[in-house]
Amino acid sequence: MKKILILANNSIGLYNFRFELIKELLNQDYEVYFSLPESAEDEKVKLMIEAGAKHIQTYINRRGINPIEDLKLIKEYKKIIKEVNPDVILTYTIKPNIYGTYAASRYKKPVIMNITGIGTAFTNSKLKHIVSVLYKYACKKAHIVFFQNENNYSLFIFNKLVEPNKTKIIPGSGVNIDKFKPLDKENQDRIIRFLFIGRIMKEKGIEEYLKVADSLTSKYSSIEFQILGPFEEEKYKDIILNNKNSRIKYLGISNDVRNEIKEVDCIVNPTFYPEGMSNVLLEGAAMGKPLIASNIPGCKEIIDDGVNGYLFEPRNVKQLTEKIEKFLALDYEVKKQMGQAGRKKVEKEFDRKIVVDAYLKEVERI
Repeated sequence: MKKILILANNSIGLYNFRFELIKELLNQDYEVYFSLPESAEDEKVKLMIEAGAKHIQTYINRRGINPIEDLKLIKEYKKIIKEVNPDVILTYTIKPNIYGTYAASRYKKPVIMNITGIGTAFTNSKLKHIVSVLYKYACKKAHIVFFQNENNYSLFIFNKLVEPNKTKIIPGSGVNIDKFKPLDKENQDRIIRFLFIGRIMKEKGIEEYLKVADSLTSKYSSIEFQILGPFEEEKYKDIILNNKNSRIKYLGISNDVRNEIKEVDCIVNPTFYPEGMSNVLLEGAAMGKPLIASNIPGCKEIIDDGVNGYLFEPRNVKQLTEKIEKFLALDYEVKKQMGQAGRKKVEKEFDRKIVVDAYLKEVERI
């Protein structure tokens, strides 16, 4: 029985966006191990264990840049690889990608690396050179490197971080179109609701979203702006929780975002964080919701401007305001057609089965 080892940095991302792949690998009689910082008591970890995968807890400081911690992580990955002796290793996000591949090269194990997005590493001038050197070595040692959008692929090729013949572009993490599908609203009032989903941090555009929400709720009486997700930066906790505007609502954290998505009229993603492919937009579109998002890689691929939503220049509060007002001016049928167009687009281009098949073919080829 072939063994697959997955190295990732959080249980929510692995479960929400890779669980179908894990199940399919198990169905095809692969023995699947997954390494995460969360313990076996974590809810998502439990679900993956129940499916038949084997869990290995590994500490990772996702945002830290302490070299001593990172050396410990390489050492830990080497230990895991030696003990599990996998036939193939799948890596996701920057630290597992780089340090997991370093460790794998020690034992000559093939790695399928996934560039889920470049994050802030390539926008921070101090980090860019270091990360480029590390990624160049890791990509050289990887069996193949998957990219989630054309821009990230082009960045790596332009900077000569990876050989073109070792790459493949996949449609993000894809979306489970059977799970995320149009559902009827329970709330049938006349309020038009907008929803921000994501980690609450500056780079995700929360400041721009709040500015627009404040401005437009004073202008229109029948609109509401909702926020769903964890506070990544504490300063926004006070701002949002102590907000006096009753039509800006914090919904907390959800175990199933379908419940929140189905009750709104439009998904807004004002991020300027370098995304791989926005899962928020994919899930919203799959559920038949119009989208408004920043015109950046990872978002612009999902939106045909004016067809299933609108794009605006990142961090441009004026443009975001204009796009939301443009959406408000549409009649019900046009909004409905926008949502239907988004659903058709994800069915054709972003079905998660496309991503799972790409992985299975590559694993079988090794």
